[in-house]
Amino acid sequence: MNDSMPLAVLKGVPTEVRNPRTTEIDVLPTLEILRLINAEDTLVPAAVAEALPQVAKAVDLEVEALRAGGRVHYFGAGTSGRLAVLDAAELPPTFGIDPSLVVAHHAGGFGAISQAIENVEDDAALGASDAGDVNEGDVAVGITASGRTPYVVGALRAAAEAGAHTVLISSNPAAAAGTEVEVHIAVDTGPEAVSGSTRMKAGTAAKLVLNAMSTTAMVRLGRTYSNLMVSMSALNSKLRGRLVKILVEATGMDAETCETALADAAGDTRTALVSLLCDVSPGRAAEALAGSGGSVREAMSTIHGDA
Repeated sequence: MNDSMPLAVLKGVPTEVRNPRTTEIDVLPTLEILRLINAEDTLVPAAVAEALPQVAKAVDLEVEALRAGGRVHYFGAGTSGRLAVLDAAELPPTFGIDPSLVVAHHAGGFGAISQAIENVEDDAALGASDAGDVNEGDVAVGITASGRTPYVVGALRAAAEAGAHTVLISSNPAAAAGTEVEVHIAVDTGPEAVSGSTRMKAGTAAKLVLNAMSTTAMVRLGRTYSNLMVSMSALNSKLRGRLVKILVEATGMDAETCETALADAAGDTRTALVSLLCDVSPGRAAEALAGSGGSVREAMSTIHGDA
């Protein structure tokens, strides 16, 4: 994930500063090396916590965009891009959303996910080109440890010109690009255990932020009921068993009743849940869910209001 930039440009980037706590790392026994790395890793959650107000602003932008029919786009290179791809890929199976709603753009394309292509992250024009399908009202999220990766900056500038909202996730509070975006989530993780290896603390911070952002957005959009994943569909026997367990926990009813409701709802967990909790037919439950944008609680409120 090292940002491929001249030394003069990287000067002053916190992740590139030599870490005084790990200068002897190469002469230590294995366990001591691990303890040093772990000690550095423990600093990350607190740094993320400091940035939560900015994370909240970004989530609100995403929720607004998705409710209005827009999309969320991630842009990153190297580790940042791979983390973006991972987060976007996990949302459809976890929350049942259309894969086109949260899209990850990785510098160099999917071939660069498994094989590093270092020069593409320096290509601002490539970033702008990859942002070509960003529309007005969408949200573009750039992820870069230094906050200066040309591919990401180029993408964010193009997205802004298209009328999209822009968010930067970085580990550099002083990044100039942070002044160009609507929200700069700057997680000050400081120097890495191995200088410049931003796949470590900076990467961990980006993963935590992306997970928190996307999960919170899905919760706000009603893709959960309480803290249960109810937006999955029963596509195989393993998932069916998991979903029956979720229905049992959500309703307090027995497994046989929940399994029957899930089958009657054609494997749609939310339909089965609303049907069980409101004692209505799957058809009525599905109708209420369609009118509520898929939110179980809003669908239940609609049904109760009609009663």
